[in-house]
Amino acid sequence: MVKLQDFTSREDWDAALTDAVAAYQPTLIVLAGFMKLVGKRFLEEFEGRTVNTHPALSPSFPGMHGPREALAHGVKVTGCTLFVVDGGIDTGPIVAQAAVPVLDDDTEATLHERIKTAERATLVDAVGRMAREGFTVTGRRVTIP
Repeated sequence: MVKLQDFTSREDWDAALTDAVAAYQPTLIVLAGFMKLVGKRFLEEFEGRTVNTHPALSPSFPGMHGPREALAHGVKVTGCTLFVVDGGIDTGPIVAQAAVPVLDDDTEATLHERIKTAERATLVDAVGRMAREGFTVTGRRVTIP
């Protein structure tokens, strides 16, 4: 395990993480639940092969508080996004999305739980298809044959 707190800098952590992941020679890396931004070296090494999830319909509400921001904004529909990781925060090309209605009595916790349920199903379906069928990333478009 490569823990951020075990390193004196993010760059050293990023190098160690990159080396550890590269040892497996992955064709696809899933960061769902990772909750850390990977660095430049990782992004360069695994460009176009790393995906993550976000609890909102990107490009809306980037960052860690998608459900809270959706409620505060008064949207009627939010959801989840599976995307290819790039150098931004939840800004990469979109692989898949699922819509989740915002109910009148929702709290951040109830909404986030429904989003997580949709997120898991989307992740399993899309990553499964990517692994079985392959995928391409061309600019902002991700295609699964």
